[in-house]
Amino acid sequence: MSFQSVTLSETPAMQPLAQILRLAPGRTHELCGPARQVLAAWVMAQHPAGTPVIWIRPSWKGNRLHPQALCDWTSPEGLIIVETARESEALGCAEEALRSGAVALVMVELGSPLALTPLRRLHLAAQTGLERRRVQARDSTVMGLILTPENGGSAGVESRWHLAPCPASPRPGDTGFHPAWVLQRLRARTLPPATWTVHKTPGQAALHGIMHKAQ
Repeated sequence: MSFQSVTLSETPAMQPLAQILRLAPGRTHELCGPARQVLAAWVMAQHPAGTPVIWIRPSWKGNRLHPQALCDWTSPEGLIIVETARESEALGCAEEALRSGAVALVMVELGSPLALTPLRRLHLAAQTGLERRRVQARDSTVMGLILTPENGGSAGVESRWHLAPCPASPRPGDTGFHPAWVLQRLRARTLPPATWTVHKTPGQAALHGIMHKAQ
């Protein structure tokens, strides 16, 4: 993926990541790119510690998800990891979990972009779960996330986000080098595409992004 079409603005302003990643509840969003698991952890961090979250993964994958590894980004308290043998089982589990309204966030790792029909089913389940959660006076957040490789491409998602690491570089006014990523909003129903460079600086309470502007 090329980023040659964007440049840093002359007076870049930092935005809190929580302000950038405002995902609509009651819908399903797509996270893609080589750092999509990190991006999923960032979305988890938007919820209070202990909020019930389900992360669904293929059981045949060689790597495993360790909750302790998420501690740099979010609290693993409340996280439930589910492993399934087939994608159909993963989608069925996600649909039921969303529809129940018992969890705020359901994430599904997929091997390829999702077709329109199963995506619509996840949308409907998330909307039903959101209504149930509001009636139960818990909170107003229920959403689905599908994690897909490369640039994603699932039809009908509410929004699509791509995250990739980029070379570390000093931030304005800072002489140190810190981890950095390029975050792209590739698609959203009500917002245009956009790109940010996200920095992690020791001592910061939260991640911040610097928006790029198109040439």
